[in-house]
Amino acid sequence: QVQLVESGGGLVQPGGSLKLSCAASAIRISPVTMAWYRQAPGKQREWVASILSGGTTSYVDAVKGRFIISRDNPKNTVYLQMNSLKPEDTAVYYCNRAPGLAWPSWGQGTQVTVSS
Repeated sequence: QVQLVESGGGLVQPGGSLKLSCAASAIRISPVTMAWYRQAPGKQREWVASILSGGTTSYVDAVKGRFIISRDNPKNTVYLQMNSLKPEDTAVYYCNRAPGLAWPSWGQGTQVTVSS
């Protein structure tokens, strides 16, 4: 069974940066389109960014120009560099496969709080 472990969240002031990591086990992610999602309090989980096996990336409009998704296939890890953070970025962040193809087992997520 795939296991996903997200880390790197924390409390940061508006305008700050964080880099999230997602380590996968029990499966090689190299051929898989991976994605980051987030769920803010009282809201549904939403897609944030995707990265294809070849490295092509896509982002939700709200984070374009501020977030960068990347992958290290030998380390079986996906990253999300988050810059110019805003209070509305506050959420629990998760990784999984691309929307519509997500594995049923989600990780515990990592909390990101943007506040002064």
